[in-house]
Amino acid sequence: MKLKSIYLCSNCQAQAPKWSGQCMQCKKWNTLVEDVVNVGKADSLKSAALPLRSTSTLSVTNMELKEKRILSGSPELDRVLGGGFMTDSLVLLVGDPGIGKSTLTLQICDQMAKIGRKVLYFSGEESVGQVAGRAQRLDLKHAVDLVNINNLESLLATIEVEKPEFIVVDSVQVMSSDEVVSQAGSISQIRYVTERLMQVAKAQKIPILLIGHVNKEGNLAGPQVLTHLVDTVLFLEGDPFHQFRLLRSTKNRFGTVDEVGVFKMESKGLLDVQNPSALFLEGRAENPIGSVIVPIMEGTRVFLVEVQALTSYTQFGHPKRTASGFDLNRLNIIIAVLNRYAKLKLDSCDVYVNVVGGLKLKEPAADLAVAMAIASSKLKKPLPPELVVMGEMGLSGEIRKVTQMERRQKEAEKLGFSQVLKPFGEGDLRLIDQVMRRFFI
Repeated sequence: MKLKSIYLCSNCQAQAPKWSGQCMQCKKWNTLVEDVVNVGKADSLKSAALPLRSTSTLSVTNMELKEKRILSGSPELDRVLGGGFMTDSLVLLVGDPGIGKSTLTLQICDQMAKIGRKVLYFSGEESVGQVAGRAQRLDLKHAVDLVNINNLESLLATIEVEKPEFIVVDSVQVMSSDEVVSQAGSISQIRYVTERLMQVAKAQKIPILLIGHVNKEGNLAGPQVLTHLVDTVLFLEGDPFHQFRLLRSTKNRFGTVDEVGVFKMESKGLLDVQNPSALFLEGRAENPIGSVIVPIMEGTRVFLVEVQALTSYTQFGHPKRTASGFDLNRLNIIIAVLNRYAKLKLDSCDVYVNVVGGLKLKEPAADLAVAMAIASSKLKKPLPPELVVMGEMGLSGEIRKVTQMERRQKEAEKLGFSQVLKPFGEGDLRLIDQVMRRFFI
């Protein structure tokens, strides 16, 4: 097989030998994308039909599935993976720079070595001394074989000789193959490298963990085909200035994508958080103004999170709205509803909203909590300390139900919150002005 780099137009699929700003066929700008084609002589192979097997004759028990999984030593990571690493899985771990990807990976390698598995760590960005120094700072005790390498063929030859049982490639964007005539990190290189590593994982039954980069928008860098090739895509997210990290799965062929893992960054690495709600509420003041607790769903788990709001009269003609951990457009809608139906008169006030702990609230169940926090700050009246709030707000001032309301309420009661404000609950509060009259008048 002999590969050659070409450039394809994403609009008309025309081919070009080199990149240019404009496609010569359809005259569109910035549509040429690098690709590779096989220009070697094709082998004449005869194909034979394969025997068929019906799903009704195949049965895989839960015990057989568990035997194929390898525990990582982290209950939170195993929860997201669906029970651990599959023996032939190709897993991609993605996150912002400095978020803790390499730290988590080294901890996984240490646990794999602890249970007697031979681990190979291929580092393309850092030297062996740098990786070993990080392992010593994390106080990892078990031996992990380290290799500094960027060439795919050398990497595959090392795997063939060493026969590892767990492989880490850090990172897939810096690996390159001699078979592809382009620089490391290009679309053709990333795709070819991932395809070869996938063949190794499936043929030799070796779990492989790839580390990937993100672009400035926070999405996975590189071609979208990289997401299609791997079995599982894990995103490690969080604020580098806070302790908490959330591990989510956006794709998982061996489990669900509903689970989320919570970690806490300490001097000894990322530690599993078994009770996130208690940790997120730690340090909350008594009877605070502009503070509301909201139970949110992260996968199948319920977290209790504190939402804070601050209002102050603006010194300029245009009031400022700022949100940390909450969508700014959604905040503007909530302010407009409060102005129209709750008569709060926020047109002359700056409004600031913050989600404690560096979390990002995306589900609509937090709408009512944000509105209550803003009203508490504007009217300078604290809410009951035993109260939790949940509900979605509509543009007509109505409060709507959210999913899993019973589970959210049970988690709140478990942590000592006896009063729950929810749509269609006690008193049948359905409009935002009814809520305001009940708690602030």
